[in-house]
Amino acid sequence: MAHDVLVAGETLIDFIPNRPGPLDDIATFERRPGGAPANVAVALARLERLPLFWTRVGDDPFGRYLERRLVEYGLTDRWIERDADAKTTLAFVTHDETGDRSFSFYRDGTADTRLESGRIDDDALADCDWVHAGGVALSSGSSRAATLDLLARAAGAGCTVSFDPNLRPELWPDESAFASAAAEALENVDVCLATVEELEALGVAGETPSAIARAAIDRWPLHTVFVTRGSDGAVAIASEDAPWPAARVDHSGFEIDVVDTTGAGDAFVAGAIDALRSGRELGASVAFANAVGATATTESGAMTALPTRKAVETVLEE
Repeated sequence: MAHDVLVAGETLIDFIPNRPGPLDDIATFERRPGGAPANVAVALARLERLPLFWTRVGDDPFGRYLERRLVEYGLTDRWIERDADAKTTLAFVTHDETGDRSFSFYRDGTADTRLESGRIDDDALADCDWVHAGGVALSSGSSRAATLDLLARAAGAGCTVSFDPNLRPELWPDESAFASAAAEALENVDVCLATVEELEALGVAGETPSAIARAAIDRWPLHTVFVTRGSDGAVAIASEDAPWPAARVDHSGFEIDVVDTTGAGDAFVAGAIDALRSGRELGASVAFANAVGATATTESGAMTALPTRKAVETVLEE
């Protein structure tokens, strides 16, 4: 099977609590596979657009579990690396009463921080039309240089490059360190998918989400920006340089009974990639991405809640 999309970045274990509340009040957690790029890769597979996925896990019980689950979801193990000298990252998730979540990471020198430049060779990139990565990989270790190298070479190979800043303040010494690393990545990005807060952390200002998206396009070599707004939907702008028609779109999202928002943003990213790769115009792509993200909130967990194309189409029809 041909793989026209490559996703790169972390795979980790999410420990999901059995009820809302602060971490120090939670006694019981359930182990779930997670990591934003891993969620994006699996979401694409669930949407029947099977990607390549480059990641690194520890050669430990958690890493072997993650590799097994990724393969069960249909991903090839070609670029799933095992690290004999590092553990697998763990993240403890907590929820408030609305389903919004926060994270506590155990990620000091873990396997996903140890991606190495050049592992994805030029021949592999030549077979890809789209490459996606996220900001967590930029936060520490050799993975920063490896991710920046991948994005630069993907851009040079003519791939469409997308990027999710995915700001996790717990992983950065300060906001300026995040802004510097993400800005370097954005020099080789075509499509950025971010929240208002993430773009503001990058120094992009505007009175509305649309104005912020336009300011990001004016600042970096981007041609398309999606600004996600949680339950309020998303805004997207494509410039005249985009390979799809230039447009400004504001989609209010879908009313749905939320169980857990973990992974919803990653589901949105996968939906946007799939829709644009399928030739949908920007408006239809935003609607589809919102439907994928909304459907992912109806079950607990990240990867385990990612919807099929049939489930997404049902939301769109309703």
